[in-house]
Amino acid sequence: MVSSLYIVFSALILLKLSLEVIKLRTQYQVTYGDGGFCELQIAIRVQGNAIEYIPISMLLLLMMEMNGAPVWAIHICGLIFIIARILHYFGLKHRERTWRYFGRITTFSSMILMILVNIYYLPWIQIFSFDL
Repeated sequence: MVSSLYIVFSALILLKLSLEVIKLRTQYQVTYGDGGFCELQIAIRVQGNAIEYIPISMLLLLMMEMNGAPVWAIHICGLIFIIARILHYFGLKHRERTWRYFGRITTFSSMILMILVNIYYLPWIQIFSFDL
């Protein structure tokens, strides 16, 4: 399945973000919360933001593939999403508003595109079939 490639990339992004939080928690000896450390606050927020968007987006991508969308569409949506998450990460981590903005807009654009493709390729006949 083509979507598994982007699910793996997304998992690697989440793993990297989680390891950054763990590293900073260890460095600042903070077990819960952020301990008031700005760097840790940012790392936690970056990880949280990824957790908010990656799961639903990967489900949308997987459903695209399962509904029969063409491989090129899956690659386009997956690539746009991964690039968006990297831009957003970079923008949050380095406090670059422009990169964060482009990451946010691109994330939303990729999600809207995945939603539209899913609507197009939904098995409408099965959905509205009342045969039991």
